[in-house]
Amino acid sequence: MEKYTNLNKQFIGGNWQDGIDDSSITNLNPFDESEIHKVKGANEADVDAAYKAAQNAAGEWGKTLPQKRAEIIQNAIQLITQRKEEIIEWLIKEAGSTRIKAEVEIQITLGIMKESASFPTRMHGFIFDSITPGKESRAYRKPLGVIGIISPWNFPLNLSMRSIAPALATGNAIVLKPSSQTPVTGATLAAKIFEEAGLPNGVFNVVIGKGSSIGDAFVEHPIPKLISFTGSTAVGRNIGKLAGQAVKKTSLELGGNNVFVVMKDADIDKAVNAVVFGKFMHQGQICMAINRVLVQEDIAEEFVEKFVEKTRKLKSGNPSEKDTLIGPLIDHDQVERILKDLNKSASDGAIIRIGGKNKGNILEPTIIDNVRDDMPIADNEIFGPVAPVIRFSTEEEALKIANSKAQGLSGAVFTKDTEKGVAFAKRIETGMVHINDQTVNDEPNAPFGGEKGSGIGRFNGDFILEEFTRLQWITVQHQPRNYAPFA
Repeated sequence: MEKYTNLNKQFIGGNWQDGIDDSSITNLNPFDESEIHKVKGANEADVDAAYKAAQNAAGEWGKTLPQKRAEIIQNAIQLITQRKEEIIEWLIKEAGSTRIKAEVEIQITLGIMKESASFPTRMHGFIFDSITPGKESRAYRKPLGVIGIISPWNFPLNLSMRSIAPALATGNAIVLKPSSQTPVTGATLAAKIFEEAGLPNGVFNVVIGKGSSIGDAFVEHPIPKLISFTGSTAVGRNIGKLAGQAVKKTSLELGGNNVFVVMKDADIDKAVNAVVFGKFMHQGQICMAINRVLVQEDIAEEFVEKFVEKTRKLKSGNPSEKDTLIGPLIDHDQVERILKDLNKSASDGAIIRIGGKNKGNILEPTIIDNVRDDMPIADNEIFGPVAPVIRFSTEEEALKIANSKAQGLSGAVFTKDTEKGVAFAKRIETGMVHINDQTVNDEPNAPFGGEKGSGIGRFNGDFILEEFTRLQWITVQHQPRNYAPFA
């Protein structure tokens, strides 16, 4: 099987072509910052052409028999399985993924695709009892038409596919704008896969361009009925504003400042194993990653010592090496941003117990203890391999800290008293909480999404099916209606 080519092109109306903007995007390997290739950027005319191609294809695609739509998604699943090594290679060199992370990303991607393959026969309407004599009341479920998707760089294949597959399965055409830092793993690989899987021309379109050049136009364009965005809270707020002015739906999965709460009755060894995964998986560059580690004072010293011991064993370095667990951050700006918050917090009294240094874009896995909730390393979303430990005395204090931020995406609570953990979790203002586990969980049939500044809407299962479809109410008056006194 030959590897895919033309992965640095736009994909519009079934054609692989250069963008017509004057600028180019340089795609860099985040580990050694070597150039992978250049992409001729898209401009607003490309965005317009892509949306028009999607609109022209949407009508027929929406009428395609459900088994045919399911078949194409199943074909794409088979192709991803066959091209697994090719995809892993791209995730390593473009997104800085370790091999382990790339394997996990592919499995999660396949999970939502398999779930989505069942959507074409799950688009159920309704028949209601009418309050009017002789009337039949129906609701038909239909595709939205065209959906615009904006995806991030951290889990580019998965976080694109969790919108792509449900959108296509429910009969929508799409235009996808990936992060400029991961155009291949975030978009063109998926476009190639669905092209090979038999998707009709125009149903799947890709525009690659800088947000500053095409971002607003992508959201404001009159054709898409919904914008699905995964990324930062700041950008999400602007997308919500632009979409609201255009009176179109949004599905927004934004940033998180997620807490990992360890009660004094917790199994410390199990909690440590969980926190190492939930904090350092993909260098902490996950919206669900643990951002603040809250530990009850009674067990804090033992917990931190064991946490440091486990962290010391993690290998950092070249993500292409099979035993590497900590690879590079996506670029040096991220390294500098995190180090600034880390060092400021340390100068304010927090104690770096391990790590704290970088070599290029590799930032050592770091634990900083005795952190206060108002320190920058706790106040800001880290998106990197730094674990701030905040010690608390009472459960009420822990709850206050947990709810202190504007975000509310994920969380975790460790305690041997399950019902106490559930009761505590229900009081945390967040979309997802996991008892005796860590914060990084995503299952294809469970509602995924946040509260407050962490977003609007839910992904996966029946929840994304609701987001990506619309209901039309139609009634049939079978018997003559009495319109008295008008008739």
